[in-house]
Amino acid sequence: MRQWLSVGAVLVALLALSAPAHAQVKLAYVDVQRALNECDAGKRAKNEFQSKISGLDSKLQREQNEVQSLKDEIEKRGMLMQPDQRQNLQDEYIKKAKDLDRNLKDARDDLQRQDNEITGKILHDLGIIIRNLGQQNGYTMVLEKGSILWGSSSLDITDQVIRQYNATHGAIGTLGEGGGGYAPPQTAGAPASSGFGSEAAKRSTISK
Repeated sequence: MRQWLSVGAVLVALLALSAPAHAQVKLAYVDVQRALNECDAGKRAKNEFQSKISGLDSKLQREQNEVQSLKDEIEKRGMLMQPDQRQNLQDEYIKKAKDLDRNLKDARDDLQRQDNEITGKILHDLGIIIRNLGQQNGYTMVLEKGSILWGSSSLDITDQVIRQYNATHGAIGTLGEGGGGYAPPQTAGAPASSGFGSEAAKRSTISK
């Protein structure tokens, strides 16, 4: 995807050089990860996500300490115990070790799911804002910063995107929906914001 975006940027630049004077090509780019990190919704999501990680870390650390304590007890006192006592202790150790492994995997999967979900919702909204700015300001194309080799800072509209998103004050993931959503006018051939979100989500995340 990065390769195709880079090729597309080169083609647009070549078209700009060869186009007639009246056919002006107007380009801009957005640092999507920075927009995600610095917008109000992204900051709130990151703080909530980090709080969940801290809570899970504390819980899993307690479980790990219990498993280690059982292991130490078996190694130090196991040979002095009655066979049935030693077996019960070993069974408890095995069960808690398995529970810990399962809980670690479940925690990783759950955090990844939450990360993907919240990131996708914010990126959906950013896509709406970016498309709106592109249409309002007559840009031929708005690129993602990570997909271009170099671009003048004058083409960077990331701060505009952040300001406009912050000004909406809506629930994340709701821009463009019927009712209270903030939807830009539709233009024939314009890419859907959901498409932007699914691609950008492969490279951007609130956990960064």
